[in-house]
Amino acid sequence: MTGAVTIEALRAVGFVSPLDVHFARALGRLGGEERADVLLAAALVSRQVGSGHVCLDLQRLVETAPGAGAGDVLPDAAWPKLQPWLDGLGASRLVSTHDVVAPLVLDARGRLYLRRYWEHEQRLGAALRARALHTDASVDGVWLRQALDRLFPPRDGTDEIDWQRMAALLALHRGLCVISGGPGTGKTFTVVKILALLAEHAWRRTGRSLRMTLLAPTGKAAARLSEAIRRNKGGLDCTDVVKQAIPEEAATIHRCLGSIGGSSTRFRHTARTPLVTDVVLVDEASMVDLALMARLLDAVPPTARVILLGDQDQLASVEAGAVLGDICNTGAPRAYSHALVDSVAALTGDRLPVAADAPASSGIWDCIVELKRTYRYAAQSGIGALAAAIKAGDGAAALAVLEAGDPTAVRRVDPPRESALGAALRAMVPQGFGAYLRRPTPEEQLVGLEHFRILCAHRHGPGGVEMVNAQVEALLAEAGLLRLDGPTYAGRPVMVTRNDYPLELFNGDVGLVYESPEPSARKLVYFQGGEGRLRCLSPSRLPPHETVFAMSIHKSQGSEFDEVAVLLPEQVSPVVSRELLYTAVTRARQRVTVCASRAVVEQAVARRIERASGLRDALWT
Repeated sequence: MTGAVTIEALRAVGFVSPLDVHFARALGRLGGEERADVLLAAALVSRQVGSGHVCLDLQRLVETAPGAGAGDVLPDAAWPKLQPWLDGLGASRLVSTHDVVAPLVLDARGRLYLRRYWEHEQRLGAALRARALHTDASVDGVWLRQALDRLFPPRDGTDEIDWQRMAALLALHRGLCVISGGPGTGKTFTVVKILALLAEHAWRRTGRSLRMTLLAPTGKAAARLSEAIRRNKGGLDCTDVVKQAIPEEAATIHRCLGSIGGSSTRFRHTARTPLVTDVVLVDEASMVDLALMARLLDAVPPTARVILLGDQDQLASVEAGAVLGDICNTGAPRAYSHALVDSVAALTGDRLPVAADAPASSGIWDCIVELKRTYRYAAQSGIGALAAAIKAGDGAAALAVLEAGDPTAVRRVDPPRESALGAALRAMVPQGFGAYLRRPTPEEQLVGLEHFRILCAHRHGPGGVEMVNAQVEALLAEAGLLRLDGPTYAGRPVMVTRNDYPLELFNGDVGLVYESPEPSARKLVYFQGGEGRLRCLSPSRLPPHETVFAMSIHKSQGSEFDEVAVLLPEQVSPVVSRELLYTAVTRARQRVTVCASRAVVEQAVARRIERASGLRDALWT
């Protein structure tokens, strides 16, 4: 006879951790709660947050398990019946009610939250909805049409909507603008023009510069945004006054908010002490977790515009939440309200799609633009076709591209049996990394380091980051390209793994150890600094770091390389998904090698990560 799931049984099979169990039992002691099903829910919601979910969806948990049981975890056990489980939680002192504040919150849809995550979700949802309803009525339609035509010249011979132009128009028109698009769709190129449009509008209306704040979740992403702004600003068709109003330096969100003592939860800027800014732009927004996004919007003045930029199909944040995915998940084909369509037509004559059942009044659906046209590679090129097949969840098409496409652009190789690097990848290592190691200066080596990278699904075990880095070091030493004379050998690429605010080095920053050929020279670690300048410091001053010939796919977000090799495990694991493979493949500009079996590729493409959250419902229903 099938038995009931217990915390002890789930812990024995590793489904919940000792920390989850300790959390549930500690809550029980503090709240005088002894019922097994309530403590089970507490342990499960702790596990969910640790796995990236915002909440525990009890209905989904019970209904999706085969036979209403615990599925593959405990085949002979069953979850509690849903309604009695909900009733028991609703009556527990551990669960908040209208009159009582408690550590857990149960919403009307059967989602159980840790209270702080419920509060983050409520605040963020309210902030997004409020900003989505704010419109700028001071726009001069004659000037706007001329400015858009200047910044986004009309395309001859096509009736296709210019979505980059539409993104700029909506960013000016709305208090919130969300721009999603895959690699090469021109997101940062578009953003530079958006900033110019906003700056020009401000000068015309007030005679002063806008205060703009450029942000990204990691130091690496902030550096790339800064580089893109500097690279594209000079070519804008606008006055020098407008160009000078566009800032060139981006910061991490933590640094901008003023992390107190390096904390990830305590900041100087809050709703009580907001940022002094008129526009906040967040690049790589898919990497921003729920708690951090909520804290950021708390600190942004209500009158400031917010622009979120990212790729909704990439991996979500490491911490709990999938904010960009929830915002963009409209549940229907993209269309805009009748009010916005009419307003845009009156201002500029541009047309926007409107569905027969589109709402009459504006809302958050009027704040989202998806860029679909890629400029990095043709849609039917190897990488473009592979990315499209993965995004569509078509494993057979992805395999067809990998095995019948252009082998100089995409290919699949079978995984090795003996070691993390099989023959194909072992041959790629000296060629892929040798180019930067042979260059004479640290500046050239840092540039060359961006040519090739190995991306791993896991950090530990066979095919994991740690093992692959060790094997690459050995291969390069055998080839005479490295001399492994200690942990800070010349040529070692390093990635910072913890923010160091005094040194201005942040999680994800990549540098390398360089030793001058001069006899008296010593080894220094070089990083790319602001405005193209190099920074260097002694290896002894480095914050926590690791070798980065290989890196995890999660860590690769926000980076681009000419060529990548993607290592997937022999068997599909919980981390291998469509989003993981899509993110890995789209890090490449020219060539991708996927090291995985056919079965693993198909299963990865078929498996989609859906994080439990109530944010989508808060925004869209």
